[in-house]
Amino acid sequence: MDAAREAGATGATIINNARGEGLEKVIGIFGLEILDPRAVIMILAEARRADHVLNVVTEAGNLDESLGTGIAIQLDVDKALGLSEHIKKLEMKHPLN
Repeated sequence: MDAAREAGATGATIINNARGEGLEKVIGIFGLEILDPRAVIMILAEARRADHVLNVVTEAGNLDESLGTGIAIQLDVDKALGLSEHIKKLEMKHPLN
């Protein structure tokens, strides 16, 4: 999150104990599937900053190093409200070149 903030993100929402599976199912006792809990971090970034934030997060998390390091995705957000003050502070702290 520190790297994302330095890249121009104003904050994040963290969802703990999300469940999912990777390339292969892990079967445990009694044949039940084991879904390891993980954290999901959602970072909302201005479109002008989004690519940079995504690249910084990928590098900081070593996401391309192995299967277990996680993934980062970028989704377009059509509309987000309540961010006017965030954007003003962001412009002061991290002006766009």
